[in-house]
Amino acid sequence: MTLAVATSAGVLDHIFSSLASGRGGWLVTANLDFLRRHAKDPEARALYDQADLAVADGMPLLWAARLQGDRLPERVAGSSLIWPIAERAARDGRAIYLLGGEPSVNARAAEVLKERWPALRIAGASSPMIGSPPSADELAGIAAEVKQARPDILLVAMGSPKQEQVIRALRAALPACWMIGVGASFGFVAGTLRRAPRWVQRIGLEWCWRMVQEPRRLGRRYLIEDLPFSGEVFARSLARRFR
Repeated sequence: MTLAVATSAGVLDHIFSSLASGRGGWLVTANLDFLRRHAKDPEARALYDQADLAVADGMPLLWAARLQGDRLPERVAGSSLIWPIAERAARDGRAIYLLGGEPSVNARAAEVLKERWPALRIAGASSPMIGSPPSADELAGIAAEVKQARPDILLVAMGSPKQEQVIRALRAALPACWMIGVGASFGFVAGTLRRAPRWVQRIGLEWCWRMVQEPRRLGRRYLIEDLPFSGEVFARSLARRFR
């Protein structure tokens, strides 16, 4: 997976300048779990590689880049991007659509963003129940609804790889829309989940904070799948540096 050398401000500028030119795109904010899927699962690799832009959403990715002699300027977290995206969309008259999450969380997230920026246009908000991978009928229903709403920015909160599977299916129907998979971010906006304190984020332990909040859902992913993989990543980065 090729990660852009980008800051959050640079990503925002890229998205909104593309929209001004009538072009949409697909942003992946990749963390260690994304990188593991990309490395281990050919289907996930083919899926993620279709994105127009991938950035590092995870301190381990920044550390690995530094170990191999490269430098990424900062972590670009999808959960943090929602707020400046909504602010700039309100300023520029752009419409956003919130897709996914629990229905009550989705609705509350839309309310919170609208309360903070009254000028923000919410093109729609929905929480369809779909499988992973989604069926053709499920995707057709989502595509029809979102296409009718005609958002400029589509935020998809379904977890990976389901959210990327949905985005891939919607791209042809909405070529002028920017699409971003945001995982559990609607919960942070709605206040049903708490982000880790800034100092915890800076030292790369936000995953521990998240796991304590959702141990049954995240324990296996973080401890059994991602933690051992991080050792592989750092070892490969050191090997590249010495080569």
